[in-house]
Amino acid sequence: QVQLVESGGGVVQAGGSLRLSCVASGSTSGISSIGWFRQRPGRQRELIGLLYTADGGTHYGDSWRGRFTLSRDNAANTVFLQMNSVEPEDTGVYFCNAQIHWSTIDYWGQGTQVTVSP
Repeated sequence: QVQLVESGGGVVQAGGSLRLSCVASGSTSGISSIGWFRQRPGRQRELIGLLYTADGGTHYGDSWRGRFTLSRDNAANTVFLQMNSVEPEDTGVYFCNAQIHWSTIDYWGQGTQVTVSP
C-alpha cells in the first residue's frame, strides 16, 4: 500500500507562482513513477507530468507550455510541482498519482485545491 498526501494549494493571483508537494509513504520502493494531474470543474482529470523514480527523468503532457516543472526530494519521499506564471484557467484540484512497478495498480492522493484569481 502507498499513501499520498498533497499540500501547498491555495489562492494565488494570476502571474504568480505556487509549489505543490506530494509526500509518499508506505511501500514506496514499489513506485515506478509519480505524476501530477489537474482536474478543472466539469472536466476530466488531465496529466501534467510524470517523474520516474529510477532516474528522476520527467515527461510532460503535450498541452503544457513549460510553466510547470516536476522535481523531487528523495530523502523526503516528495515530488514537487512548481507552478509559474499561473493563469485563472489553472484553477482546479491537483492530484498526485503513484504507479507501481510491473502492475496496473496505482494510488491517488486526496487532491489540493488551487484557485487563481484574475
